[in-house]
Amino acid sequence: MGNPQEPGPEGQRRALLIGCGIAGPVLALFLQRIGVEAVIHEASEEPRDDVGAFLNLAPNGLAVLETLGIRDNVERYGSPTTSTAFLNHRGKQLGENPAETLLLKRGLLNKGLREAAVERGITVEFGKFFESVTETEDGVTVRFRDGSTAEGDFMVGCDGIHSKSRYSVLPNAPRPTYTGVIGTAGYTRSRYGAPEDGTMRMSFCLDGFFGHQTTPGGEIYWFENYHQSREPARGEIEAVTHEEWQRRLLAKHRKDHYPVPQLIEDTPAGIIGYPIYDMPSLPTWYKGRVCLVGDAAHATSPHVGQGASMAMEDAIVLAKCLRDLDAPERAFAAYQNIRKGRVEKIIKEGRKTGNQKAAANGFQRAVRDLVLPFFLKLGVKATEPVYSYRVPWDEPVTPARV
Repeated sequence: MGNPQEPGPEGQRRALLIGCGIAGPVLALFLQRIGVEAVIHEASEEPRDDVGAFLNLAPNGLAVLETLGIRDNVERYGSPTTSTAFLNHRGKQLGENPAETLLLKRGLLNKGLREAAVERGITVEFGKFFESVTETEDGVTVRFRDGSTAEGDFMVGCDGIHSKSRYSVLPNAPRPTYTGVIGTAGYTRSRYGAPEDGTMRMSFCLDGFFGHQTTPGGEIYWFENYHQSREPARGEIEAVTHEEWQRRLLAKHRKDHYPVPQLIEDTPAGIIGYPIYDMPSLPTWYKGRVCLVGDAAHATSPHVGQGASMAMEDAIVLAKCLRDLDAPERAFAAYQNIRKGRVEKIIKEGRKTGNQKAAANGFQRAVRDLVLPFFLKLGVKATEPVYSYRVPWDEPVTPARV
């Protein structure tokens, strides 16, 4: 059995962060700003920077990185998406959203954030699979699968939608809910690709939803969503081979507009699949000296592109609360009070958007094509307050807001 880690300098608070994805490094850097020593404990044995699909990081998330001074660390791994065009299955453009986001692979986002944290002196320990946490008289003790332990003033679960830290402190918390949608994604280079114009093209296809963008240098990022009412068994979708995904997706999209089937066919390897979940509202995001952030507290489906940004907003708000309120429990309560309404609204919007991606028949498609341009304009207006949201670092958190 390993020995507990030594405490930090006398009087300095220590935070134990579980998970080195998105929320962990961002929170660690903000805690460093307020004089809290943060140690990140990651379950995987080594970085997995080449794993997973891609995402679009929204302006509100980029603003958090700007506040930290690490926006460049992340932007160098991505490409700008300057607008999103929506097309029907025949390739007719139905509307456009001119909002600018950052397109990047999830693994590289994690890498950029982790590198920024390590460069600034944050400790990241790999191979630390979280097992349990116990509250002590004035802190917490965390136990890991390898038998080692760590001690700190408080713990924050940053370990994602299937968070083990969530159920260690909230054993009766709701489980993630399958949304009825399967996601797939791939990368390719193809002569059929769209121009390198910064536009993400999203198509309402006959039997699914397909999006793609050609990045500078010619690599094409694509994703596909389709509805499946039956929830897959754990690991079932991830076990499907590239060749089988290619066969299934071509069968779904053969009759869709150019270049949807061509891009699927030209993907040489690496198509992945993943069931899409979101998280029902938890009654609380904390218990005692343990708090949850990001997907561990409130997972949203990817249909509105806000999961990563919500985790980053959580991090800055939680750090401000810990800076300005005198006890972890009071800080956690204030953080939850500030954040809960915003994230729950976005979770509902994500579920609604996912349910609208498929039309069951020709009549429904015709009606959708007729009314969608109008609703897209409303959607652009609805995203403006989401994207323009900012958390001012210098603004104090007061008990009156708890």
